[in-house]
Amino acid sequence: MAAQGRLCAAPLMSGGDVRLDGVMERFEAELFTDGGNDAVVRLPGRRFPGVLMQGDSLHILRSDLAEVLEACERGDLVEARDSAGLLLANLDALLTRYADALQEHEMSLPY
Repeated sequence: MAAQGRLCAAPLMSGGDVRLDGVMERFEAELFTDGGNDAVVRLPGRRFPGVLMQGDSLHILRSDLAEVLEACERGDLVEARDSAGLLLANLDALLTRYADALQEHEMSLPY
């Protein structure tokens, strides 16, 4: 069963955090899954939740897509297809996690 709760930024920052004076806003958000690298979270004022992806995970996603493009540019369609297949499988898993979280909370999908 997925966790549900409210996230609120902690008053203390960890050693690796950088304070961006005047830019950062603190608020509560609804957590539909465990935190993890791809938490399903609804921000205030939004009807549907989104997926919060950590920066390193976003970078990996971008790198995976770049591999597909590079293989296409080389004309290596076998490698491009393999890389694209892995990328699609990862995105499908993320989409399934999103859909499962909404279903568990009796919400319709936004698509």
